[in-house]
Amino acid sequence: MNYTFFLLLLTLVHSTFSSLAPPDQAALESIRDSLTDMPGSAFFSTWDFTTPDPCSTFSGLTCTSLGRVSALSLGPNLSGSLSPSISNLTRLTQLVLYPGLVTGPLPPRFDTLSLLRVISLTRNRLTGPIPNSLSALSYLHTLDLSYNQLSGSLPPFLTTLPRLKVLVLASNRFSDNVKPVSSPLLHLDLKMNQISGQLPPLFPTTLRYLSLAGNSISGTIIPLEPLTDLTYIDLSMNRFTGAIPQSLFGSTTTSMFLQRNNFTSINATSSLMLPQGSVVDLSHNYISGELPPSLAGAESLFLNNNRFTGEIPEEYIKSLINGTTKTLFLQHNYLTRFPWNSGSQLPDSVSLCLSYNCMDTDPVVGLSTCPIEVAPLLSRPAIQCSRFYNHSSTG
Repeated sequence: MNYTFFLLLLTLVHSTFSSLAPPDQAALESIRDSLTDMPGSAFFSTWDFTTPDPCSTFSGLTCTSLGRVSALSLGPNLSGSLSPSISNLTRLTQLVLYPGLVTGPLPPRFDTLSLLRVISLTRNRLTGPIPNSLSALSYLHTLDLSYNQLSGSLPPFLTTLPRLKVLVLASNRFSDNVKPVSSPLLHLDLKMNQISGQLPPLFPTTLRYLSLAGNSISGTIIPLEPLTDLTYIDLSMNRFTGAIPQSLFGSTTTSMFLQRNNFTSINATSSLMLPQGSVVDLSHNYISGELPPSLAGAESLFLNNNRFTGEIPEEYIKSLINGTTKTLFLQHNYLTRFPWNSGSQLPDSVSLCLSYNCMDTDPVVGLSTCPIEVAPLLSRPAIQCSRFYNHSSTG
């Protein structure tokens, strides 16, 4: 008898502590009404509001012991819009929307969700600005709104949130300039927007990942000089000018993409040590001077379409032969000599392109692995080389 009573008591306790709180159930009903499964999707098939315990049966739902929704993951493959009733889930710590065709604005009232740590609403068709109510989220760790159609200026409060570590706003329509950053960010991704202006004076030295690619940002990158612990940096397809600081070629930087800008020089001394397996792309700039020997340690090195002059350093040759460097693109420069020993042999895995420089190039060595879009001429016309060097010596 006592055992039966004990089981009954356990059942009652479980029901009391796992049933969904009425305000949260009302919010979920509104969320369900505003979203629809796309053809082939069955995400909402488990959302039966007549069930006694939605917390244990609803897809994408996690609750506290008191029946309050603590995490909500919606999708993938949903259409519709995000209900403002999301703001009534006041114990929410994580809000995720997986890829789909959800449209419309972000919920306006994030200030009621003070416990939120993660917001990830990616690869949908959300529009409009980022609501100012996000400034109240002092516990927010991750904000990912990438691959939507959001617009407006980047709110200054976003980069001052005290616990924000990951900020991803890539591939939207944000404009204006990058705001000063005081949040302890590890990951900042603003690529493929409409951001312009110059960089703010300071970035957090905590940054490990930085992507600003595909915008219209101008000026120098001196504000990035203190970022000595970056592992990934992508500033490609902007309007940056001036010198590339040596500090960016750090011992931790495995990926550096600075192509298609207006850089004019590299500060790279012989003490520079690139990590094994690194990729460095400085192509399509206006960088002049001799090739820095210290860049020879990169596994993939793209220095093509610049204004480099002089001989190719021996270090580059050694790195190719011993297999450290697997891709070396030097085409479309003004290089004068490739010190190749005719008895040496490149590994089959090596891709080397030397075409359209101011030197005679062995077609077997220097053109066979050039990209298909490279001009078929092995060397620059002599008159181009003569004019370039004459202008450089008198400049």
